[in-house]
Amino acid sequence: MKPTSCAAWTAAGLAALAVASPASNHREAPITALDHKADITDVYAFVSYDGNSTQQTAPTKVTLILCVDPLLEPANGPTWFPFDPSILYEIKIDNNQDAVEDKIVRFRFSTQYTIPNLYTAMAGIGPMGANDPQTGTPVVPPQITSLTSPGLNLRQTYTAEIVDMASGNITTLTQSNGQPLRACPANAGPRTMNYEALFDEATYQLAGGISVFAGTTDDAFWIDLGAAFDTANFRTLGTGIPGVLTAQEDASLKNLTSDTVSGYAVNTLAVELPIQLLTSTGAIEPATSPAAVIGVWGVTSRPMTTTRMAPLPAVENGPFVQIQRMGNPFINELVIGIGMKDRFSMDLPSNDSQFASFFLDPPIVQVVEALYGGALAVPAAPRNDLLPLVTYAPPIAPTGTPAGPIADLLRLNTGVAATPLASSSRLGLLANDAAGFPNGRRVFDDVTDITLRVAIGGVLAAPFPGFNPNVNGRLGDGVNWNDLRYHRQFPYVASCPDGRNRRHKDPGEPGGGPVH
Repeated sequence: MKPTSCAAWTAAGLAALAVASPASNHREAPITALDHKADITDVYAFVSYDGNSTQQTAPTKVTLILCVDPLLEPANGPTWFPFDPSILYEIKIDNNQDAVEDKIVRFRFSTQYTIPNLYTAMAGIGPMGANDPQTGTPVVPPQITSLTSPGLNLRQTYTAEIVDMASGNITTLTQSNGQPLRACPANAGPRTMNYEALFDEATYQLAGGISVFAGTTDDAFWIDLGAAFDTANFRTLGTGIPGVLTAQEDASLKNLTSDTVSGYAVNTLAVELPIQLLTSTGAIEPATSPAAVIGVWGVTSRPMTTTRMAPLPAVENGPFVQIQRMGNPFINELVIGIGMKDRFSMDLPSNDSQFASFFLDPPIVQVVEALYGGALAVPAAPRNDLLPLVTYAPPIAPTGTPAGPIADLLRLNTGVAATPLASSSRLGLLANDAAGFPNGRRVFDDVTDITLRVAIGGVLAAPFPGFNPNVNGRLGDGVNWNDLRYHRQFPYVASCPDGRNRRHKDPGEPGGGPVH
């Protein structure tokens, strides 16, 4: 690869940047394109923060979030899109640098219909409901204001447990009152339900400082997906170069292009745990300790065989078989060759040495370089600057931490205190915000722009021949924020858009603002 002048950039070549910006993990593999329910869209892991605090405090808890089932349309009744009772949902944690799970948080769901003859999963109106005008017989239940309201026809309860692989101990998460954990449904609309009341009720604070949530929420991810998949047709903004932002645009507190994911929902599983439950020492470790760093990934699995003979219930047999796993955003979607995406999805992180050539010499970089005709300077392979994403290495892990095998894990230094929202940056570590991606991942981290700059722009390898910080360091899609405001406390994600009034914003429409 020969370094060339940035003056050689052309609009046609720079538009090719869009190739590098698919959705974070939305239907990226053939197997999950056919099995949406098992498709993991995003994994988040970060030191918990108090959204109303302006002071940096010592870390005490970590929030882990697994989102599944992409691009859900909130208007899509009558059944909407509950969690799949056949799927085992897991968040796995490695705490000794061997890419093998040491702790697991598991979720399983069950579904009940309380009004099986009703045509829809949710119905409600007003404080008293509606009666037949001739007979006075109740027809429509009152507005749904609780997870036990009569109009919530389809109800989901779930079990959640923490597994310690070393001891074999299983801690079941339960309410002190003995009631089951209930999932928050999709937001059918303002007549049918008070979604915010349901969201709050489904956010459980349990014994031992643990919190848990399951439900349908806004998709926390954002991207100009339409431009990305219109054969690399990104918008041209202030620089006159598609896919490159000016300094002012990069610092903008509003979206400059449309968030294609706006108005869509996902199914979200979130758990907040004391750090002591996650580290190998059972203690809160300082950021300088290798024991402070954990690796996180999500997994969905199904029973080996399922037999359906309606109207009889489905019969499931055999052990659970992994359908998909995800650690870092974009790895499977952007880095792994399509012929091996299913293999990657169903394999273990500890076996990722077979994918090392993808991790350390991503073909997408070669594709973009070829499209640019050599005009885009990128680091030479092997891309050792990408090792912090696939091994335990600085700047996430402290110097002296065993690197472990190459593996797709979202690595988090639990000893790094959360950055107060007012001083946080969507660009995470690239903007000297030590608590942001790729040190874990918060819901408001702009992983699209960060990944463009790290994987394509090579900013972690800079300086290198031809590197231009105003180009390599300002790659972006123009979508800087989510279209909805996130919650400031656990579970941090934004509320599900309501089915009646949701908006999927078109390119050029305003929308989106900072979490703070």
